[in-house]
Amino acid sequence: MAFEPFDLTGKVALVTGGNSGIGLGMAVGLAQAGADVCVWGTNPDKNAAAEAELLKIKGKAAAIRCDVSDEEQVEAAFAQTLETFGKVDSCFANAGAGGGALFHEFPTETWKRVMGINLDGTFFTFRAAARHMIERGEGGRLIGTSSVSSIHGAARNEAYAATKGAMIALVRSLSVELARHGITANSIIPGWIETAMTAWNVGNEKFEDRVMRRVPVRRWGQPADFAGIAVYLASDASSYQTGEEFVIDGGYTRF
Repeated sequence: MAFEPFDLTGKVALVTGGNSGIGLGMAVGLAQAGADVCVWGTNPDKNAAAEAELLKIKGKAAAIRCDVSDEEQVEAAFAQTLETFGKVDSCFANAGAGGGALFHEFPTETWKRVMGINLDGTFFTFRAAARHMIERGEGGRLIGTSSVSSIHGAARNEAYAATKGAMIALVRSLSVELARHGITANSIIPGWIETAMTAWNVGNEKFEDRVMRRVPVRRWGQPADFAGIAVYLASDASSYQTGEEFVIDGGYTRF
């Protein structure tokens, strides 16, 4: 018999940036555990493909087009999510974007774009979810996808690193403020994961010689590696776990 607290039957999970990569890996795991899943993304083709994949697992799933850097789009998408599913039990702020350059030449427009998606987007999404969860009065789960860039020095990637460090600080604060409402808040910190964002380094002999050799498990992480932690953090099993960071990096940070 399966461990019942991991059963997400009757739960609704929202995953921003859930149409590919880590977000889709989490969404698939959540659906396999029994949750109804809504993913947000900006690419219509990826949204359609993700929705079709999730519907094969679970009878109720949807993909909604939303640019999380736009406050009005977030509010509209959250309202549409509630109209479709009736509630949101767990909210994964996973949508993200990168953009690297030499710091002394870093374009202001790139800085603002990364901040808008990664940080403003998390704020808009968590605010809408927290408001709903408080009004509903049955608690909930807030989970942010950070990055090992928040731990290590991320040369030429300061905008991304800054947003991911800020996310951790935001989540820690929410874990304290929202505990009285039965809402937990935690962060996931991925390492080097094979996604569209890292595709330019996959197979790069120089990069893999310098970086992959430092990963004790000796492989790139895969989106599916985030299914289990997503299920745990969305489930009743994690009801006393809040304000924490979960590093999923194959031991890279420890080596």
